[in-house]
Amino acid sequence: MKSFVSWSGGKDACLSYYKAVKDNNVEAKVLLNMVSEDGKASRTHGISAELLRLQAEAIGVAIIQKKTGWNQYETKFKKAASGFKNQGILTGVFGDIDLDEHREWVERVSGESGISPIFPLWQKKREDILVDFIKAGFEAIVVSVNRSDLGPEWLGRKIDKSFISDLKKLNTVDLCGEAGEYHTFVYDGPIFRKRINILKTEKQKRGKNRFLDILDYEISCKN
Repeated sequence: MKSFVSWSGGKDACLSYYKAVKDNNVEAKVLLNMVSEDGKASRTHGISAELLRLQAEAIGVAIIQKKTGWNQYETKFKKAASGFKNQGILTGVFGDIDLDEHREWVERVSGESGISPIFPLWQKKREDILVDFIKAGFEAIVVSVNRSDLGPEWLGRKIDKSFISDLKKLNTVDLCGEAGEYHTFVYDGPIFRKRINILKTEKQKRGKNRFLDILDYEISCKN
């Protein structure tokens, strides 16, 4: 079953890709990534578009990046999804967990595009998702945080057992960051053919969020 994956470069997108292939007999043919109007960064996570292209290369799958503002997001997403049908891609993989309004949007937009959506993470417990992500062998770091929820010390934190433990102590932050408390970038894991090595980063403050800009990186073969 040929599918595209709605792509952010973060943990939920990677885990949904992995589970869809493993459990739903999906063949991921392309990553659909919505980027800013200037084409420089991910529309949702603020990750460099160039870095996301390198991530797709490391995984070994094509990536389609569509420039958009929030007002045109739905129109451009539907146009891209509809275009995949010409390649025999009739399903899309989405990393939504349990926000009904998100699922309703995906189901409506997918239906209008002639695409059937797949939700590998739907109704999974937050901690189980993070534990599954770690156990599967994925490696990721926090690349953005909402300043009202988390301090700059969380930027660059690796998603591991201590991360889960420390986040649980706060009691005010969704473990998976579903309210936008934090976003991640995945640089290795079971769907990766090669690994991304992060060489230089810099913390920045932009608007209500703090970002970890990944300034230098390289791709390398896995042992």
